[in-house]
Amino acid sequence: MDLPCPEWVRHVEQKWTEMRSEGTELFCLLTDIDVIFNHGLSLIGPEDLNTFSRISEKYSVKKSPERASEFRQQGNLSFKVKDYTAAALYYSKGVCNADKNTEELSLCYANRSAALFYHGLYRECLKDIQRSLEAGYPSHLQDKLRTRQAACLNQLRKPEKSNMPTTIHQTPLCQKSRISTTCISHGVSVYFSPEKGRHILATENKPAGEVVLEDEAFCYVLIPSNKLNTDTKNEGNNFDTENRHCHHCLSQSLSFVPCPNCSYTRYCRESCRKDAWERWHQWECPIGADLLAIGVLGHLALRVALKAGQNEVQRVKKNSSDLSQEDRVTCSSYKSDLPVQLSLGGHCREGSDHIDCYHGNSYMGIYSLLPHVARHSPGSRFLLAITMAMFYRRLQGGPPPDMWASCKAEGFSEIWQPKMSMLGATALRHMMQLRCNAQAVTAVRVKEESGMAVQSSSEIRIATAIFPVLSLLNHSCSPNTSISFTGGFQTDPLSQFGCSEGHIDHPGSTHCGVTVTVRASKDLAAGQEILHCYGPHCSRMEVKERQRHMLEQYFFHCNCQACQTDLLEGSQNAKENATPGLKCVKCEKPLQSRMDRYMCSMLSCGHQITSADVQNILQGLQCLLDEALHIMERDRLDKALQILKSAYSQANSILTETHPLQGELADATARAYATTGEWSLAASHLKRSIVAVQAQFGEDSIELGRQLFKLAQLHFNAKDCGAALSVIPRANKLLSLHCGPHCEELQELHEMERCLQGLLRNND
Repeated sequence: MDLPCPEWVRHVEQKWTEMRSEGTELFCLLTDIDVIFNHGLSLIGPEDLNTFSRISEKYSVKKSPERASEFRQQGNLSFKVKDYTAAALYYSKGVCNADKNTEELSLCYANRSAALFYHGLYRECLKDIQRSLEAGYPSHLQDKLRTRQAACLNQLRKPEKSNMPTTIHQTPLCQKSRISTTCISHGVSVYFSPEKGRHILATENKPAGEVVLEDEAFCYVLIPSNKLNTDTKNEGNNFDTENRHCHHCLSQSLSFVPCPNCSYTRYCRESCRKDAWERWHQWECPIGADLLAIGVLGHLALRVALKAGQNEVQRVKKNSSDLSQEDRVTCSSYKSDLPVQLSLGGHCREGSDHIDCYHGNSYMGIYSLLPHVARHSPGSRFLLAITMAMFYRRLQGGPPPDMWASCKAEGFSEIWQPKMSMLGATALRHMMQLRCNAQAVTAVRVKEESGMAVQSSSEIRIATAIFPVLSLLNHSCSPNTSISFTGGFQTDPLSQFGCSEGHIDHPGSTHCGVTVTVRASKDLAAGQEILHCYGPHCSRMEVKERQRHMLEQYFFHCNCQACQTDLLEGSQNAKENATPGLKCVKCEKPLQSRMDRYMCSMLSCGHQITSADVQNILQGLQCLLDEALHIMERDRLDKALQILKSAYSQANSILTETHPLQGELADATARAYATTGEWSLAASHLKRSIVAVQAQFGEDSIELGRQLFKLAQLHFNAKDCGAALSVIPRANKLLSLHCGPHCEELQELHEMERCLQGLLRNND
């Protein structure tokens, strides 16, 4: 859960501790969210306001010409070593920190245009040249800009090769809203039962890989870095999501358009900047530092309330029951425990608070998600209430948002009326809901390591969103679905949402957003529930830890099939004292756990080692791996390989080939050999990594698919046609299953396959 910054959390905890017992007892009895918010509002004093102001100053988003100059200088250093991506991102940071219509701004734009030119982004380069001139670029330097401008125009006259797929994947027929991209495919329906609440079932057989649901996020917020404002010299070449992605549509870009008033927010294009300003940034901009201090969930909760507006919130609340009943809704009107199919916009039972209806992609769909007021601990409720009350006070420093200016027609749009406290109470409701319903929006990012022929990639969080229909899926630690995200304008040349549908927004479109695509990862039978993993997955976390996490975060004890199986196998393993992944250093038989030590399973061997010694060995191997990766990034490959060979030798004496650390060591070694062009050696080590990845994540996992993709690349580079063609079908199957037919990796696999088959035909 993305809580407010630690310093504010400590302040609120201290405030709670210092309250008199009758005060805490009174607060614990409050269950109505409006009452909780107003009570929190009454507790805000000058000390709280001063403390929050002091904290938020550390997250300053003010323009800084000094920082702009420093970022430009760092961009120049990257440009000199031909790292044009880092150079463009540094110049963008300079653009965001520079004041408008200043020479510093013009210099940042001009320098960025050079980096964009070497990236082949000629249209973006031309825009930056124009921006530089408009900002007052020095006249005695304009000749080189004019030369670059002419070179861009010359390049653009050449025929362009389109990167667009020739066909666009068609999703199955769906119940689709005219105003959103949300749809549930044919053969899938929303149901309600007293035991499970709303959930989604397949009503007919669905093969693995088929799209079962698409849902557009109602709102989302880009995840900022965890760093406070620090000296730019200490930041290195680490660019977080806030530096790489549009803060409105989440597209990646190298040529950001800044907010003219703050240094934090940036956009991939002018239309995104204007749209964001009209929707919410005109109110968020003056309190940008406060938003960073209260955390992503507080920011997202406010956006949901701002988007809904006062009239919509009042309409939704009008027929709602007393929220004190929301955690104990009676289901007496249902005559059996059998699931009841729900239709879009169907009639809700009186007093149900809309939780037994299907509302599609609407604000009602968000509002009807349970806030679980009574299940939040008193301390947690107090923290959220005081935080949102404080934030409401800060928001009152400016004019009320248009959608909440209740007296605008009477000529009082600049005045905050008492009844507008509903904005704060509504945001508090959404903040409570987000504990169980916030969804991480992820993307595959390729690590930008110079010289790496086969680069590593990883899945990263770039935003937090709330999806009205995706939130209806129940959890399983071994789900039968996989999800991928489509965001921004898909014509963006640097978009790296690797697992996305062929969803294309044309440049002239004003619509932007984030869509989640849910695919069946296994064959689904009619009547089977469609399940999504909330985070703790059986391949990544031990069963007891998963259950503890689910109880703490989501307020339920997970008893899914994977948990039942793991508990059964765990009890069997406990009887056998088996310890997967560890082996005896003498005879290589499996080790067994005995209290505070491990003993060889072969009685005649008798070798034993303490748990503390095993932990030290694992930590030492991890340190060696981290050191090798650090050295590899600095192109000291010989030294990195020495460290990796030493680590592998040590690991091989105590770890089986399926241990995750063995896989990480083998993967790093494969990357090092690939960089030196020793493709066959790289492939042999990557195969070792694949053994560990398959054991950890399963034979149908996306993690295995990505490793097989890299193996196909290595065989292709080694010109080993037979080996590459043997790997491609399996990689193709897994990537199609999880990412859809138009992800970048699949396109590359198809190109490799065509090329290899052509080579084989020529050889024949």
